[in-house]
Amino acid sequence: MATLMDVAKRANVSKMTVSRVINHPEQVTDELKELVYAAMKELDYRPNLIAKALVSNSTRIIKLCILEDIDVTEPYYMNLMVGIAKALDLHQYSLQLVTWRNFDIGNCDGYIITGLRESDVAWIRDLTKPVVVFGENQYGFDYVDTNNQLGTYLAAQLALERGYRQLIYIGMASEEAFEKSREAGYLQLMHEQQRPVQLHHFNNHSHLTEAYIIEHWAQFKLETAFICATDRLAIGIERGIASCGGHVPQEFGITGFDGVFLNQVASPKLTTIKQSIIEMGRACGENILKKINQEWIERPLIFEPHIEMGGTIRPVLKEQSE
Repeated sequence: MATLMDVAKRANVSKMTVSRVINHPEQVTDELKELVYAAMKELDYRPNLIAKALVSNSTRIIKLCILEDIDVTEPYYMNLMVGIAKALDLHQYSLQLVTWRNFDIGNCDGYIITGLRESDVAWIRDLTKPVVVFGENQYGFDYVDTNNQLGTYLAAQLALERGYRQLIYIGMASEEAFEKSREAGYLQLMHEQQRPVQLHHFNNHSHLTEAYIIEHWAQFKLETAFICATDRLAIGIERGIASCGGHVPQEFGITGFDGVFLNQVASPKLTTIKQSIIEMGRACGENILKKINQEWIERPLIFEPHIEMGGTIRPVLKEQSE
């Protein structure tokens, strides 16, 4: 079997450099890592991670706890897991997916938790291993998320720029911080523009917003845009308008929030606030490893969202572009 020294000779580097690439790749240049990884592959060298874990009292496992129902039609969490796994793989850590029913089965070195609600705060605070939360929260946990307030502010601003006269916010029926921040972005712009505010909240199911549109169709004026807190809510709005004979985007505008799959299958495709889910997942992975190693992390870590244009907001009017 190949040894650490064999790898060092093949890569023409020191044994210490090989060890650093294996144990602390963040401290090594990309060029050196490529050399060492190539040598390891050629020699079929595999670090003895089990022995390493025993010596350090480590499991080399990070648990991703998803504390809400996973919708199999929307690969939101798949993108998150891809990002986390990419970060962990560089440090020879494994990712284990668990739910709230079995989060405490088996040991691990740390937790990444998403779908946090107020009822979860007490037991999470009792965890003895490092924790990073995916999703804005007001409970003091270190988290990674999108700038939710900026996202809906940009969406509402776009709708006004494209000539829609009335903006209605369609939010989630939740008291959690990320939803309040998304609502705050809409409210901020409406107050700045001195426009009337209209808020409606639903559980995150498209059939609820579709039914809302159909039920209240006579109340909606032309040139109305619906600023939605999720793509799922936005799809329901779109279907409701189509059922009632309305036209998107000529008569009504719609913006979503997330930009993961659902915006692409809508017809027309949703204009949405796109989140960098894979990149945020990678940041969650990097942050939990830093906490395990007692290194400094940025608290909180906020990613900037951007508008991804679809067909539910009309294009720039000719007179506006001239």
